Amino acid sequence: MTNNNGKMNREEAGRKGGETTAKNHDKEFYQEIGQKGGEATSENHDKEFYQEIGQKGGEATSENHDKEFYQEIGQKGGEATSENHDKEFYQEIGQKGGEATSENHDKEFYQEIGQKGGEATSDSHGKEFYQEIGEKGGEARANQRDGDGSSDGSSNGKMSREEAGRKGGEKSRR
Repeated sequence: MTNNNGKMNREEAGRKGGETTAKNHDKEFYQEIGQKGGEATSENHDKEFYQEIGQKGGEATSENHDKEFYQEIGQKGGEATSENHDKEFYQEIGQKGGEATSENHDKEFYQEIGQKGGEATSDSHGKEFYQEIGEKGGEARANQRDGDGSSDGSSNGKMSREEAGRKGGEKSRR
């Protein structure tokens, strides 16, 4: 578009300049100027600026994408991360996340998420699952007791933890 005196307006000049630049430069050129622009921006803005633009970008993205989109990008990100990190990395970030969460939440929060987790587990597992974990729990407790030397071999009339776990597993079968 031109204005009344035959000159291009800014929009037209910008478009033509952009097209010419795109024809004359490759991917590396744009990566380099992008990095320089990012560095200059970071020198001129603080943490709050980035939090604000991040929130705005997240809101705009959430308006344009559905649950499947987030599941797909989450899976891709998880796969890429797992290729670059070892077990210790995940233990460290898990510990840091747990510590940060514990600083921000109280006992009721943990009770609520524990209940939700238990309900989700019961919806997706049958009796066999609970029999198996009950038996494993009983065996682990018995091994722990035996390994600690707390069992003197005498019978005090109480049922062993292993026996209690086995019986609990059997009872849930019925």
